[in-house]
Amino acid sequence: MKRIRDISPPLVPGIPVWPGDQAYREVRTATLGPGCPVNVSAVAMSTHTGAHVDAPFHFAEDGATVGAVDLAPYLGPARVVDLRGVRRVEPGHLAAALGDPACPPRLLLRTREKAVAGPWDPDFPVVSAAAVEAIAQRGCILVGVDTPSLDPEAAESLDAHLAAHRHGLAILEGLVLDQVPAGNYELIALPLKFMNLDASPVRAVLRDL
Repeated sequence: MKRIRDISPPLVPGIPVWPGDQAYREVRTATLGPGCPVNVSAVAMSTHTGAHVDAPFHFAEDGATVGAVDLAPYLGPARVVDLRGVRRVEPGHLAAALGDPACPPRLLLRTREKAVAGPWDPDFPVVSAAAVEAIAQRGCILVGVDTPSLDPEAAESLDAHLAAHRHGLAILEGLVLDQVPAGNYELIALPLKFMNLDASPVRAVLRDL
């Protein structure tokens, strides 16, 4: 059986969220015991909590909601590219991957040594709009990162997101790639069918080829 690698952070109270976003909360609304045959829970969280898909509706007036996006980009061959130590990903950092004819059409960029599980880190690595353009021009259909966003926290315009939107490039953020060697895998990271929303948490996994 092919190995499955979980690349999603645990959804637990205290998981870092974008400043101002809804903190993750969970409540037990029914408890298994005398007179109650089940456990039932409710959760409150930002749609951008943990590993998540950004829908175009998040940043573009004409963008599709997450329930209406094409699912094909989130399922299929992908390459993990090791860029640890790079603070801003530029086209040159991707030259080897993009120049490889065998490179799959989904790129997952590992920029961190270890995923942040504690307090919010405002100085996370980012991806330039030029790098997104290069990824799209190579014919890729998805870019994923192990940070909360392609663009910086303080960005006044979401240039990398908008570049992805211009080319129909799907965005996957908040991945955990700590234990994943660079190489090719099968990605599975389907968003939930939230028909009116801007993003969706996902259970993202990689399966060895």
